[in-house]
Amino acid sequence: MGTPSATPSGHGGWVRGPKTDRPAAPPRTPQPAPRPRPRRQSSAPAAEPGWGEPRRPRSARGRARNEVGWVKAHGGAGVSSLVEVLGGVDVGSRWPDPSRGEPRRVVLVGRTSARGLQSVSQALGALKDGRAPQGIDLLAVVLVADAPGRLPLALLRRIRVLRSVARVQRVPWIPAWRTGGTPKVLPRQLDSLAELTGSGVHSEEAVS
Repeated sequence: MGTPSATPSGHGGWVRGPKTDRPAAPPRTPQPAPRPRPRRQSSAPAAEPGWGEPRRPRSARGRARNEVGWVKAHGGAGVSSLVEVLGGVDVGSRWPDPSRGEPRRVVLVGRTSARGLQSVSQALGALKDGRAPQGIDLLAVVLVADAPGRLPLALLRRIRVLRSVARVQRVPWIPAWRTGGTPKVLPRQLDSLAELTGSGVHSEEAVS
């Protein structure tokens, strides 16, 4: 009796399953990345620049050096109202640069609130430490009342410290400035400021 064959009869080999001749998948075309949507610009007004920021207001350029420059120690100090009544140049929240043709004689303005007095102290510190342009002549520090009535003792003490390093001129509460108006009569405390700016406006005079 013979040895059986390793290959089953009737077949040419072991069954390995059906073979499929599927066509190869075409290469994928890379899709372009989605474009980022442009951001919408906010319609809110720009914030008031902080003390010492490099942005220079146009109002300070091209003015004569002999004009008085009003420097705001912080936003809302009252510079715009003072310039409207007494004249001069609104320099902004920085010390001007006389070498650029900006005012050499300056007045530093701040409110009598705790934050206002702190901002005034910081501005004076920058001037004292040499972190300000050369050739600045500080005429006075003007402190505009932040509210009617007397100041607390703690704030009066801080003002006393400021008087030890600079000439301080206080401006009383003026209701017309709060509503954006012009006072009909200037208080007598503005006499010295009128002399500094050469505006010729004196207290107890009607302002047109």
